[in-house]
Amino acid sequence: MNVGLGLPVTDPESLLDWARRADAGPFTTLGLLDRLVFDNPEPLVALAVLAGATSRVRVQTEVLLAPLRETALLAKQAATLDRLTGGRLVLGLGVGGREDDHFAAGTDIRTRGRRLDAQMAVLRRVWAGEPYGEGAGPIGPAPARPGGPEILFGGFKPAALRRVGRWGDGFLCAAAPSWAGPLFETVRTAWQEHGRDGAPRMVAQINAALGPQDVIDEARRAMAVYYRFTEAADHMVAGMRTTPAEIREAIARFEDLGADEVMLYCHGRDPDQVGRFADIL
Repeated sequence: MNVGLGLPVTDPESLLDWARRADAGPFTTLGLLDRLVFDNPEPLVALAVLAGATSRVRVQTEVLLAPLRETALLAKQAATLDRLTGGRLVLGLGVGGREDDHFAAGTDIRTRGRRLDAQMAVLRRVWAGEPYGEGAGPIGPAPARPGGPEILFGGFKPAALRRVGRWGDGFLCAAAPSWAGPLFETVRTAWQEHGRDGAPRMVAQINAALGPQDVIDEARRAMAVYYRFTEAADHMVAGMRTTPAEIREAIARFEDLGADEVMLYCHGRDPDQVGRFADIL
């Protein structure tokens, strides 16, 4: 089972320390969330810096809110980062459910799913080296990975899960193990219905914090702030794993479901957690 780290966003200057420690440890991927109207670093910019400070780990958006972005520029940015990292970019994509993000970006939250589907057609065409469209030629550079960086889609609704079969390489699951199973099966069914070879890559996410009580308390506060736009913030915070036994148990349950990788998502800023997580793997 591969294990990655979802990085905290409240202290951008500390992320280089997190990244270097993770690169020297057993972790496979560094993930970074995306919001517009929030106090977080822009993920593609931040991951470019972290990729330059590491040599091995993948860098992953969890998830990049593609409908907030202009498509041609996103295609160029992602291809550039993929090329400069030697194919280490994993582009987790989603539609975004916060009205303030879409308001600030000037996009219509009501059409975000349709916009993402239209964007994917353009992204795949650009990354294949084809012309952008009538009146515009190809947009380089070519990505390191033929056809573009690996694409994971996050989400819970049927349309989001079916999008994996049509456009993606895998699924980024933010659900708890207790109700992730049906999501995995829906994704696998969509994959088969679209006649895809092989199997979708399944990446799960576990909210976790390890350390003294002040580290755990800080992680819970940060997580509550992030999810306060929902009606489930208390439930999300209560589900955070804070002991080695809880984290191992959650990883094992996802492994039983067929997950290929688990991301331990950290809301607490203490970079010593990297070593604590490494010790329990």
